[in-house]
Amino acid sequence: MAPRFNFDLQATDGKARTGVISTPRGEIRTPAFMPVGTAATVKAMMPESVAATGADILLGNTYHLMLRPTAERIDRLGGLHKFMNWDKPILTDSGGFQVMSLSDLRKMNEKGVTFRSHIDGSRHTLTPERSMEIQKLLGSDIVMCFDECTPFPAEEKVALESMRMSMRWADRSKEAFGDRPGYALFGIQQGSVYRDQREESAEKLRAIGFDGYAVGGLAVGEGQENMFSVLDYAPDMLPTDKPRYLMGVGKPDDIVGAVKRGIDMMDCVLPSRSGRTGQVFTRRGVVNIKNARHQDDPRPLDEHCTCPACSNYSRAYLHHVFRAQEIISSMLLTWHNLHYYQELMAGLRSAIAENRFDAFEKAFHAGRADGDIEQL
Repeated sequence: MAPRFNFDLQATDGKARTGVISTPRGEIRTPAFMPVGTAATVKAMMPESVAATGADILLGNTYHLMLRPTAERIDRLGGLHKFMNWDKPILTDSGGFQVMSLSDLRKMNEKGVTFRSHIDGSRHTLTPERSMEIQKLLGSDIVMCFDECTPFPAEEKVALESMRMSMRWADRSKEAFGDRPGYALFGIQQGSVYRDQREESAEKLRAIGFDGYAVGGLAVGEGQENMFSVLDYAPDMLPTDKPRYLMGVGKPDDIVGAVKRGIDMMDCVLPSRSGRTGQVFTRRGVVNIKNARHQDDPRPLDEHCTCPACSNYSRAYLHHVFRAQEIISSMLLTWHNLHYYQELMAGLRSAIAENRFDAFEKAFHAGRADGDIEQL
């Protein structure tokens, strides 16, 4: 009998929760931040370096991988874990969001979505059944239902039709996923910013029954205030004994606010993308390494940080390699950002376990309000 997927909720502080998701490939400590490895790589990072930052799980992207190198090829080569040299858990998204945001000439109906590849214009069809098949070929540990990511803003009627179709697709995804011990399927709550739609969506998902539940359709341009107002009630509609995943979030203060509202898992391209553009996250807020103020500064980015960028290099060096467009700039700044995010998650987990979330949150915001260290 294969080991089952299991979630052990260990402590709560207000709505904030900490626990452990057990999978055959290892444990995921929650709240968890999942670095995004879109095309079977976290850009500018070696997999072992990503693991060294404290990441327990990565996110892979169904849409990108199905187009290149193809799920069938990855399967023939031993599955995604072997292909990208990552032996811990992987979650794959269903491809729905990218189809909506990246593809030209897409046509959607009850069956699924037909679209043209953004790479070479070739035609493809993605349905709930095909999405489940691709994710099975990839061998991901956590599979996401195929859904339509409702754009924002959406009129109530449009959001309702979209949500109901996503729920029918969720039913078909569950059917196509089948019985796969050790692997998990997550349902995705939709309903935009409409509370009654979120409730209906959650009800339908609970009736189908999933191993975990995502809050979808946020972080699509609605702003933090709108997002938090939905998160004030949406996670409470989902089962307490299953992981809750907020898709595509976010900035450090988004993460703290989401955890405060009962979210267990998040993913975002922000730490890696920002690293490549010279934006650095620190406990004192965001530092722009491209600014001239750093060019003669022998101090580290953050004297309390133990990542390689902060341990071994000065702000002056990091400014120089960014300006000179050296590859090491992306490597060091991405490593730092991912390290910062994982340190934030570890801090949140400890604070919840020790019942001091409020104090942690206050200190987090106070540190950021201080701003960067004084210029030399």
